[in-house]
Amino acid sequence: MEFYYIQKLTLIDYPGKVASTLFTYGCNFRCPFCHNPELVIDDWSKNATNSYDEEYLLDFFRNRVGKIDAVVVTGGEPLLWDDKLLSFLKKVKAIGLLIKVDTNGSFPNIVEKYNAEKIVDYWAMDIKYPPKCYGEYNIDINTIQKSIDLIMNSGSDYEFRTTYVKGIHDIEDAHDIGKLIKGSNNYYIQNFRTGKTIDPEMSEKNSFTEKELEKIKNIVSKYVKNVKIR
Repeated sequence: MEFYYIQKLTLIDYPGKVASTLFTYGCNFRCPFCHNPELVIDDWSKNATNSYDEEYLLDFFRNRVGKIDAVVVTGGEPLLWDDKLLSFLKKVKAIGLLIKVDTNGSFPNIVEKYNAEKIVDYWAMDIKYPPKCYGEYNIDINTIQKSIDLIMNSGSDYEFRTTYVKGIHDIEDAHDIGKLIKGSNNYYIQNFRTGKTIDPEMSEKNSFTEKELEKIKNIVSKYVKNVKIR
């Protein structure tokens, strides 16, 4: 398996741990606010020369034991790689490192498989939209709900998070999102920030104010134990 990019050191991607972050290529969503368009819409073959194969990465991790605690896998959508990723993560686990996986929640069968293997120490699932909007991606909301339930009952640490984007989300959407993850431990509210995106028309007008984010926090706090603005 090959990875698009490695961030060799991060202090923020795995809460409380020093980690390296790997980026996988490809995603089944096309969220207009995505900040990694090169992982979603660019031609992989044009970028393959910049990729990292697993032997290089495993050697790197072996040499970093004691200096890093964990490996984070993000994307794109990492679970598109299914068994290839699982095989790689087993090798990482054998080195003695913790594993965090980011997902959009559209592959509950793979979440279930990884849980059975006890391979993921920390799940981070993006709740991209309120339930009414998932149909635009031909994703049944029951699929998303199943992933949420599997992650909440996995025995692993986890978080849910949403990037709020004006024009796509509104403040009242927080009620429906809160109901999706009711009873969960950790939820992070992320404000849209300008930068490279799939939709180049997105701008500062798509960001919420701090006051609006606090309103969102107050709504979700009715359903979730620990809600933070990140």
